[in-house]
Amino acid sequence: MRVLITGTAGFIGFHLAELLLQEGHDVAGYDGLTDYYDVTLKQRRHALLRQHARFTATEAMLEDSAALDAAVDGFAPDVIVHLAAQAGVRYSIENPRAYVDANIIGTFNVMEAARRARVQHLLMASTSSVYGANTEMPYAETHKADTQMSFYAATKKANEAMGHAWAHIHALPVTMFRFFTVYGPWGRPDMALFKFTRGILEGTPIDVYNHGQMWRDFTYVDDLVRGIRLLIDAVPGGPDTAVEGDSLSPVAPFRVVNIGNSDKVRLEDFIDAIEAATGHRAIRNYMDMQPGDVPATWADAALLKQLTDYAPQTDIRDGVARFVEWYRDYYGR
Repeated sequence: MRVLITGTAGFIGFHLAELLLQEGHDVAGYDGLTDYYDVTLKQRRHALLRQHARFTATEAMLEDSAALDAAVDGFAPDVIVHLAAQAGVRYSIENPRAYVDANIIGTFNVMEAARRARVQHLLMASTSSVYGANTEMPYAETHKADTQMSFYAATKKANEAMGHAWAHIHALPVTMFRFFTVYGPWGRPDMALFKFTRGILEGTPIDVYNHGQMWRDFTYVDDLVRGIRLLIDAVPGGPDTAVEGDSLSPVAPFRVVNIGNSDKVRLEDFIDAIEAATGHRAIRNYMDMQPGDVPATWADAALLKQLTDYAPQTDIRDGVARFVEWYRDYYGR
């Protein structure tokens, strides 16, 4: 199988590419290596992938449609997995235009390239943030998701609508997967686990929002990419192919799938797990909720199980310990 992945220098794209390469597939990466966070970390990820003979990469922006088209045409993928995006809830308040450029224009370019290449399946990343102000939990794909609370989430909900329209107009199979809070080795420095681990090891205070009364469905990165890999083979068909609890569209080969651990962990307990893994106590700076954030996320991942017979299951303490081990090795701490 030939798979083009956008965002291969990023956290999730790197791990998915590794998994596919280990299975013997050909992988083409596409990444802009922006400076939203440490570019050296992105370069190190790509350097590891380049050690595989079956990996090639184009370093260019999603907004550069000519570069993207050339990469797709030259590789002729069977499948495209679109993971590249401008991420971050809080940064979308400071620089919303970056989200329009990458997440709206960039995603359109990917969809158009997929249409021209006549790929067998286009898979694109969404986020649990699209559930917004919805308080009905666990979140199910069939719940209404019309009250986004950050501009980042709004652009991802727009991607879902764009993907559905593209699937309907062009009969292109499209799967959108909604990530929950993903963590693990080679993670993003702007994420809580990275910040908390650094602060705890350095003995500096960590900011704990909503006074620790927040809950997240933490998903270990290996579990996440295994779910994506299995969804590649679960190509959406017509409405007569729907399974129980399906989000499959009645008018397009399109569905939305949650990938989560089907559990919610209190932020305070998450910090306790980092303390246990590092052997150090955190200095907790309790703060109010940040604008655009939500107090809780919790996935109903029954549809993923129905489609793939797979369910993420890494325990939070095991996953955090693996991250801390990687962090100490990478940074020499």
